Amino acid sequence: MRVLYVDDEPDIRDIAEIALSLDARMTVETAASGEEAIVKAVAFRPDIILLDVMMPVMDGPAALAKLKERGDTKSISVVFITARTQSAELERYRALGAAAVISKPFDPMQLAAQVRAIHEAA
Repeated sequence: MRVLYVDDEPDIRDIAEIALSLDARMTVETAASGEEAIVKAVAFRPDIILLDVMMPVMDGPAALAKLKERGDTKSISVVFITARTQSAELERYRALGAAAVISKPFDPMQLAAQVRAIHEAA
């Protein structure tokens, strides 16, 4: 499974990359911004994108909208990663087209299993 993890915080990106790489069946790439996520999604062709909601310039919802506009990325499952998980926000994320939401802070030891379960359910 090819996974693209997108977050503007380098420490969180590093932790996520290490956590996901513990699953030998996952190939992981990271991106530091919404703009970079789109470029990497086109080149890397991930099966799933884990996308931080709160980022400068192009936030997660804006990046998701751009991904959904493109013929070559619109079918990629996108999971938002966020600390904002009130029920109204969760409904908004799903209405935008997110496959799921993973709460921050995430458990690094469970992240790969969560991602695999979301991907298999899609």
